[in-house]
Amino acid sequence: MKTVIVGGVAGGMSAATRLRRLDEKAEIVVLERSGHVSFANCGLPYYVGGVISQRTALLLQTPQSLKARFGIDVRVESEVTSIDRTAKTVSVRNLSTGVEYTESYDSLVLAPGAAPFVPPIPGVERALVLRNIADTDKMADAVDELLSRAERERIRAAVDEDVADTTPTAVIMGGGFIGVELAENLTDRGLKTTIVELADQIMAPLDVEMAALVEKNLVAHGVTVITGASVTSVEADTVTLSTGQSLAASLVIAAIGVRPETGLAAAAGLELGERGGILVDEHQRTSDPSIFAVGDAVVKRDALTGGQALVPLAGPANRHGRLVADVIAGRPVSAAPVLGTAVVGAFGQIAGATGWTEKRALAAGRKIRVIHTHPANHAGYYPGAEGMSLKLVVDAETDAILGAQGVGGAGVDKRIDVIATAMRGGITASELTDLELSYAPQFGSAKDPVNMLGYVAENLRDGLTETIQWHEVADEVAKGVQLIDVRTPSEYARGTVDGAVNIPVDDLRARLDEVADDVIVHCQVGLRGYLAARTLAQHGRHVRNLDGGYRTWARI
Repeated sequence: MKTVIVGGVAGGMSAATRLRRLDEKAEIVVLERSGHVSFANCGLPYYVGGVISQRTALLLQTPQSLKARFGIDVRVESEVTSIDRTAKTVSVRNLSTGVEYTESYDSLVLAPGAAPFVPPIPGVERALVLRNIADTDKMADAVDELLSRAERERIRAAVDEDVADTTPTAVIMGGGFIGVELAENLTDRGLKTTIVELADQIMAPLDVEMAALVEKNLVAHGVTVITGASVTSVEADTVTLSTGQSLAASLVIAAIGVRPETGLAAAAGLELGERGGILVDEHQRTSDPSIFAVGDAVVKRDALTGGQALVPLAGPANRHGRLVADVIAGRPVSAAPVLGTAVVGAFGQIAGATGWTEKRALAAGRKIRVIHTHPANHAGYYPGAEGMSLKLVVDAETDAILGAQGVGGAGVDKRIDVIATAMRGGITASELTDLELSYAPQFGSAKDPVNMLGYVAENLRDGLTETIQWHEVADEVAKGVQLIDVRTPSEYARGTVDGAVNIPVDDLRARLDEVADDVIVHCQVGLRGYLAARTLAQHGRHVRNLDGGYRTWARI
């Protein structure tokens, strides 16, 4: 049996190497359009930034190494131009020689990936993208040239006593994962970097109050962030925004997002999904039973609804490539739905997410509970503790975890991974209390941040407390509901939620006559507010605790 795989990297090469491990006799041909069949996509921004100094570190396998170890026929610079489903052949063009030929198959695996979206605006041809090794080389060379030129200009300016700023500038269109990673790496290389994002926030996988923490960290490290605007034209050394503003731009990068490369599949008459990706079943089989598809070009199944989702991440691509090989080899397997778990780091800060955001859950009409906490990554008494902000989105009717987000220092990724695992295992929000997680003071706390999310969820489920969200407080205060800051007077003096009066939690019992029948309480992160709420509730007040406290409200 002969399997032809169109596209390498994560999905394609996972399929090829797994199939060889399962079937020593299979004929396996990989056709890759670019010059590199196996490279570390996620490492590309870090080569541009100089964190990864050796280009060869990005190149995981070569056609020669794959032939030697796996007996796979890998052909780079080979573009598949069409599929003849009846004849079961593909037309191939060798991009080096121009020679065209046909290749037969018994099974065909499509792994074309996704292409960066480049907006059709004047001058956009000057914008660079970052998808493959060729893009990386072009961007790295451009950065090197800009820095060399700036150094020459600096020396000239010093001689001529010209004080003009020679620092090169970069404008990144898009504030997603790649945009944030490039902003860090270009800033570290010495470029003045600006992110321009059309939405009202960067980092779409996060809710706005969590994304604000990422933006604040970027700004603190010298990155300019402009939201609610887009680049409308690219000039020689500037860009113009939809607001009319002009920005200096020695380098322009399009990191707006990606779109599945489905031209080959569509031309062959394969069915596409409602999101534009290639539609596949639980075995990654397309509408043609001899053709499979994996990776960023493919529609996935959402873990929470079973609906269609586009999740351009390396993890699902690798898993589904392996799964296709199993199916071709006759093994009884099927694809699991996806949560979209992802993480990004910039300037020492980690931001991660899994599942749905609050805004997505509300858009889907789900009745939800939202929990914000601000724990340390390990025991506070042990040196080096770093803070984090966690958010849990919970189905109010079933207690199911719908999603989680985290922003902060060390340990954020660990907590998001634990919650993603809990979601995969069907563990409810309240059951997070019973997870037995490793503890020593330098690694965690006796009550891990994940356990603490469970405690809050349990209290909400059981009606022991009622919370209110940061964006709901102003409306309630406007209606005349009393707002009490239960922190110390010194904390209150440094800043409080608009409209709050100060009654410290330890003074509440002695000052009950100052407390209205309907009241909202808040502290710094929610714990003292919870204590105050329990006290006041047992004295006959209707009380709500500001979820996540002042820190969530202020986005700090």
